[in-house]
Formats: sequence, C-alpha cells, structure tokens
Amino acid sequence: MGTTQRLTDIALRLKRDGAGVVLSWGTRRIAQKVGDRLGWADLDFPLRPEDIADQRSVRPSTDYPVRSGNLHIGWVCTPPGARSGGHTTLFRMVEGLERRGHKCTLFLYDVNSDDVSRHEDVIRRCWPGMKAAIESATPRIEGVDAVVASSWQTAHVVASRVTGPVRCFYFVQDFEPYFYPRGSLYTLSELSYHLGLGLVALGDMVATRLEQESGITPALTVPFGCDTEVYRLLDGSRSAGSRRGIVFYAKRSADRRGYLLAKLALERFHEMHPDEEIHVYGDNVANWRIRVTNHGNLPPAELNALYNRTKAGLVMSFTNISLAAEELLAAGCRPVLNDSALARADFPGPDAVWAQPSPAALAAALSSVVRDQDGTAPAAAPFRVRQGWGQTQTMVADLIEAACRGVLSRG
Repeated sequence: MGTTQRLTDIALRLKRDGAGVVLSWGTRRIAQKVGDRLGWADLDFPLRPEDIADQRSVRPSTDYPVRSGNLHIGWVCTPPGARSGGHTTLFRMVEGLERRGHKCTLFLYDVNSDDVSRHEDVIRRCWPGMKAAIESATPRIEGVDAVVASSWQTAHVVASRVTGPVRCFYFVQDFEPYFYPRGSLYTLSELSYHLGLGLVALGDMVATRLEQESGITPALTVPFGCDTEVYRLLDGSRSAGSRRGIVFYAKRSADRRGYLLAKLALERFHEMHPDEEIHVYGDNVANWRIRVTNHGNLPPAELNALYNRTKAGLVMSFTNISLAAEELLAAGCRPVLNDSALARADFPGPDAVWAQPSPAALAAALSSVVRDQDGTAPAAAPFRVRQGWGQTQTMVADLIEAACRGVLSRG
C-alpha cells in the first residue's frame, strides 16, 4: 500500500471515528498538515466551481408560458443516504404532486459524477411510494414546467443549469448558513436565498431566519407534519412498565445534531442507570466508554417498534427541529431535547423535555424521564402530535400549480 493510500485511509477513519479515536495529538497535527498539502478539504467542497451562481448574473425569465392540466416538475437534490430525514420530507412533497397526476423527475446533483445510476437502488428501496424518474442534474436541467431546489447547493445548480423560462422554487427545510462557521460555505449558502427562486419555508423558524438574517420574505411558509401512519402506539406498548432503555439518533457528520455532546451525556446517564439499555440508530458508533446497542439505519416500521419499547429518546438539533422528536411522541416515547429557541419555534405542545445542552443536564433529564416511568403508570401518555403531512403537501402543490397557471407573479 502506497503512502498516499495509507494517508487517505487515515483521513477516512478520521471522518468516520473522529481524530481523538484514531490519532494521538502529535499525529493529528502531522495528518492535518499532510491533508492540507494534498488538498483533502477541496474534495469535500459540495459544488462544482462552474455551479456557483451570482445574483448579479441571474436574470429570472418574465416570459413564462401558462400551463394547465398535468405538469412536469423537476426536483433537484443531492444523492440521499438511506432514510435521510431531509430527503424523506422532500419526497413527501413529490408524492403529493404525483397523486394529483403530475409527472415528476428527480435531478440528482452528484458533485463527483454525471452518472447517478448508482444512487437509484437506495431511492427505490427506501422510498418505494415515490415513482419519479431519476436523472442527473448535470449537464443541464430541461424539459420541465417547474423545478424545485432542496438545499443551498441545489439552489445554485438550479440558477446555473436550468434552461428556458421555467418556474423555479426552493423548498427551504432549514436555515443552512447555520450549518457552517462564518466563511466560504456560510456565505454561499446564504447567497442561495438571493438567486431569484420562489422560497417555500418549512416552519416558522426558517421563515423568521430568512426575514431577519437575509431580508427575504418567503413566498410561502408551510407547517411541519408527523407521519402518524408509521409512527404510532402498537398493541402491547401502552403500559409504561413494559418499556426498557432509551434511544438516540446518531449523526456524526453533522455537528448541528450534537453527536459529541450526546455521547458524553449518554455515558453519564449509563453511570446513573447501568441497567437501562442504550439503543443507537443512524450511524453505527464505536469506541465509547459504555456498551450500546447499534441498530444502524432502520426502516421506519422497525424504528417505530424500537420507539414503542423504549422509555425516552435523546434528540439533538441546534437548528430546525428534528422530525424524530414528534415521531417519538407518536410512539409513546418521551423525547429529551437540547434547549434551543430555534428548535422550539416549530415544536407544539408541552410533552417534550427540554434540557440545557450540557452532558450533565441532558443526562439528568433522561434520568428524570426514566425514573418517572419506573412506577406503575397504566398506559403510555396520550402525547399530542400533528397528524400527517397532508396540509403541507397540499400547500406546496397549490403554489406550484398556481404559478404555472400564471396566477402568481413570483416564482
């Protein structure tokens, strides 16, 4: 094995397990210097240089053709990982348009390749209800009546690669500049809101951030939903005494999901309740000081079954609220969340437990929920959740249809 390959393997382990696990302090500094010289950071840049749009050069067409009847709608997204939450919400919108008889095409933006066929199996397996065709967003996006971007990267792609007078929208699920420190990616992600696309904000937090941080009022603000067809109480899970352990969704690559804080909190919790099993799904984790049960990426029905047999769930998000919080409640499992004004903005009801985002406070909150359920309560609490995503699907579909009919002046 050559030196470059060995260094690349180290880089992959660093990305997977974290520097503290893989390398000593001195070795970390050496690896960082070597990585800088080899340009590893450039490999993670999420846009091709030619796709970086500039609001000064974007000239949205005003000569839109009026369309009625069935439409052809393009949806531009990055290749999804299995059961990605953001993609799941987007694909619900696609299904809503498909149920109205419209043709939909997913245009996948793979920064490394124009061949997106390798991603099709994951999409068909994990989202079988969606029938959209799958194509590459490169070299161009054409043949559609409307197109919807789904992230800051794809907003740039739509602004750069859509040809002809096409109605363009941007389904904004989070205020994505907050994903990064102030710098290049922060700036490019904030710029995505100024490229002439009709902004559809998911939730009040996003709408407020767009207005206060970017000076833009969305064309439409739509509410969150909860998939209560999948996430629900199962027979035999209503007794609080039948539940054991807690559950945590691990997302190591997204710091806004608070993985490191959660890990420290769960290690403290284990010291307080060594008999309570800790279930982890999403990323498989390793090198913790405690034993956990790894489940990996679970299909929704299996995830609901896990929620139905656990007492509490640790849900971390430092930007928009995670879908997992309300899905846990629907299954009778109380979520513990890091206290955040951003996350609180779109979470209804008093049933979640909010805790200061420190290991000690999060562990104490989990402990409190577990102790409360150690009694003889006869049934799981009737937690209140939103019923389905139908209202959101309807609002998004109505907007696109009205724009294509020429009813709306924007978009």
